This record gives sequence, C-alpha cells and structure tokens, in this order.
Amino acid sequence: MAPRDRPDDNDLLVALRHPLRRRILRELATGGPASPRQLSLALRQPLSNVSYHVRVLADRGAVTLMEARPAHGSVEHFYRLALKASWARQVLGLGDEDGSQTGRGSGGAAN
Repeated sequence: MAPRDRPDDNDLLVALRHPLRRRILRELATGGPASPRQLSLALRQPLSNVSYHVRVLADRGAVTLMEARPAHGSVEHFYRLALKASWARQVLGLGDEDGSQTGRGSGGAAN
C-alpha cells in the first residue's frame, strides 16, 4: 500500500518546491478562494507567473477549481486550497484542515 501514497507525496513535494507556489497556497489558506488575477494583485507578482504556478498546483492536486465565471470577454477561474496531507500543511505553517494548529514544540517553520 505504501507505493500508492508515494506519487501523491511526490506531487505535493513538487508543488511545494517553488517559493511562489508556497505563497499562493498560503494566500488561498488565509484569504479563501481566489482567481489567478486576484492572487497576482495580492502577491504583487505578474499574472502570467501566478497563472503558471496555479496550473502546476492544480495539476499536482494542491488546489482545485471551484468556479469559472465570465469576465470581460474571458473566463475567470477561481481556485481553493485542496491540501489534505498534514505534513504539507505543516510545511506551509498552516493548521490541520479542521483549523487547529499542528505545530507542537519548537519545530515550526523558519521565517
């Protein structure tokens, strides 16, 4: 059974490897669902970069498409955090899915 869990963990490791992807995940965790455009404004990053990294996160299962709305002759996609692995949430400094903090002791993330 362990080998089945491995690809999911590897996908999450890839998703968490880039600093902008970690920032995007933290923003979604604290601010709720958002579009790449909203994220680019909040993070002060180019829309093209944020859109690329959101696609990577979606492909890796770290975020999920929640809604698509017509906007200005295009379609705006809204994503929400989909991290379920407690270790991945700890890496980001987030609590468990139920909202409780898991950081016991002094093993917290460095700033």
